[in-house]
Amino acid sequence: MSYATLMVHLELGRSNAPLLQVTLNLAQRFRSAVVGIAACQPMQLVYGDGYVYGELIEENRLEIAREMAQAEAEFRSALQSQVPWVEWRSTQGYVSLSDYLATEARCADLFITSVVKSDLFDPSRTVDTGDLIMQIGRPVLVVPPTAEQVQLNRVVIGWKDTRETRRAIYDALPLLKHATDVRVVELAAESGLAAARARLADVVAWLHRHGVVAESLVPLATGDDAAQLSAIAWEYEADLVVAGAYGHSRLREWALGGVTRSLLLQTGRCALVSH
Repeated sequence: MSYATLMVHLELGRSNAPLLQVTLNLAQRFRSAVVGIAACQPMQLVYGDGYVYGELIEENRLEIAREMAQAEAEFRSALQSQVPWVEWRSTQGYVSLSDYLATEARCADLFITSVVKSDLFDPSRTVDTGDLIMQIGRPVLVVPPTAEQVQLNRVVIGWKDTRETRRAIYDALPLLKHATDVRVVELAAESGLAAARARLADVVAWLHRHGVVAESLVPLATGDDAAQLSAIAWEYEADLVVAGAYGHSRLREWALGGVTRSLLLQTGRCALVSH
């Protein structure tokens, strides 16, 4: 198993150099093809006293077209001669940005993006990362804005015995095989410590059979899963955190807005999540 095709999502109107450097590192590591992608919704029709401000709309369309061209040029300049194959895709339309990206990701094995740190964003230009993760059907590697490479010396896997986590750890196997040290962590209540250790023994044995050096860790849960897992990752000096992503309906699970969202907003490391 490998990542034959990577898809990297570029934001418009700013430099994507760090994200592209991470993508280049991974593409060279896995000899991957790379698809660059960008999306933006044009200005909505504006009416005033029965008049449509068509000039403003046209200016907005041209501005988006310029930014799309700049993003494509940045993408090709960074990757064109460095990887086996590149392709560019983009859209300027009223379709949901996350819907468009999720649909186009059918051609990729791994989707690479950054994350918005605030809920106060412009939905016409900024992708709702949580919505994207929920529907994309591919592992998503979330890269901090300042990262320029994916270190794989130490990886923490946040384990819960669920479909989503099993999907995430399987999707992360190509990265885990390059890691020098992997720690699988399950937070458990005192009454569940023995059962959690037994579960992680199975997970570690499975990883070993795939050539991944891993150890298990079952700390006593403190009640704040997000803070506790984050503290473990910092103490362990993890370069990457792997976890399952859950929807809002599972209120006490690793939901976006809870542990998963906390992982995505970390600035010091990458996170790979799957749903």
